[in-house]
Amino acid sequence: MKVLIVKTSSMGDVIHTFPAVEDARRARPGLSFDWCVEEAFAGIVALHPAIQTTHSVAIRRWRRKLLEPGTWREVVGLRSALRDCRYDLVLDAQGLLKSALVARLAAAPIAGFDRLSAREPSASLFYGHRYAVPRDLHAIERTRRLFGLALGYEPDFSRLESGIVPAGRSTFAGEKTAFLLHGTSREDKKWPVADWIETARLLADKGIAPVTTWSNDREKAVAEAIAGAVSQTVVVPRSPLAEIAAVIGGSALVIGADTGLTHLASAFGVPTVAVFLATEPGLTGPRGPFSSTLLARPGRSITPPEVMAEAERLLALKLQGAA
Repeated sequence: MKVLIVKTSSMGDVIHTFPAVEDARRARPGLSFDWCVEEAFAGIVALHPAIQTTHSVAIRRWRRKLLEPGTWREVVGLRSALRDCRYDLVLDAQGLLKSALVARLAAAPIAGFDRLSAREPSASLFYGHRYAVPRDLHAIERTRRLFGLALGYEPDFSRLESGIVPAGRSTFAGEKTAFLLHGTSREDKKWPVADWIETARLLADKGIAPVTTWSNDREKAVAEAIAGAVSQTVVVPRSPLAEIAAVIGGSALVIGADTGLTHLASAFGVPTVAVFLATEPGLTGPRGPFSSTLLARPGRSITPPEVMAEAERLLALKLQGAA
């Protein structure tokens, strides 16, 4: 049976789908999986060994250039590629109107959330198979339940495995490195630069080299400020997502803001401390065997010593697991 997964974005949502793929690989070894995802996250999808072919979409870019001939040539090319694969089932794990429309391009039976379960109820109108999954569950569990219902097995919720491994080994990673993921999409999610510097200093005092990177000029300024204050800091140049993923996967520890790369670290099984300042981790926060989220409250900030204490707890936990 050949299955196409449709989960186009965001990075965190894509990563939340990996445990469902791992469930399915174990429960139904005869299945084969392809994936349709936003072009920016194609390298993330490729981290899972069960994914054979990745089809890239560019919905964000297409929306900006809807009337241009090149946009429609890409859409027609995607439709041809999907139909040539002759899928037995398309599994829309996103539950949005845009993902349902992408699923329709494959001209195959579609399974997804029912009207009360989908994030956008209208998406369920496009599905031939609709499944009820409570909306008050974490996104990972919701997706695992959907896969189990659509593919005919019961997920084992006593275990949580993503199945992904870093692609290659980075020279910036190591047993004594901690990746600091300070960059995030919103200003109110960002931990103060002074706190990142103090955290880097506490890490260096314990013989752990801070590692950081950047993807735009504002993040570059933060990375350089950390490195300027703490000489042991290694700044990884702006790099493709797959290369940054390799650094994260090979690190001993990750401390991150509310960003997709923090979810990736957690999925790799790296001890990960997530610092949430303006958002509730609730049903979409990082989940992993060595993952922890520190949540700011009104009138109460998160301090570097708190982060370090939690990091040391997770490192000890990981060491116990390896013993």
